[in-house]
Amino acid sequence: MEFLGFLNNGWFLAMLGAALAVGMACVGSAKGTGLVGEAASGLLSEDNSKFGSLLVLQVIPGTQGLYGFVVWFVATLMKIPQLQDQAGGITVEQGAAIFAACLPIALAGMLSAIAQGRVAAAGVSIIAKKPEAQGNSFVMCIVVEFYAIISFLASLLMLFSINPV
Repeated sequence: MEFLGFLNNGWFLAMLGAALAVGMACVGSAKGTGLVGEAASGLLSEDNSKFGSLLVLQVIPGTQGLYGFVVWFVATLMKIPQLQDQAGGITVEQGAAIFAACLPIALAGMLSAIAQGRVAAAGVSIIAKKPEAQGNSFVMCIVVEFYAIISFLASLLMLFSINPV
């Protein structure tokens, strides 16, 4: 398959994994923060004093994009240059390993950010009806965050475990 020959390039596979890590996590964060922003806009039109609480809820689904960015940074600015310098190039196996290491935060980052956005949007309703229970909405968002953190750590630990040939 001549047209898939680029898949036999370790550098390409490594960069593709890094791009997916940041891209998919950021897409999820954009969707999640957008969901909360839409929900919060209605409440803010009625009561601007709740802006601080609503802003916290909107920011929380954005952390997955940051996790994806850190994995991209580690892969492209630390791991790939290290492998190129020490081994004289990145093998297909090393490129595939970097690609695989980036998948946890790519997939879980995107999906958990969207899920967290839904939970945070529901938290907007809590704040609208019972402002004294805003802490409950924050806690429910943090439960979803836990899985993003696990995938972030899994990606980082796998990246750091890849050794030169």
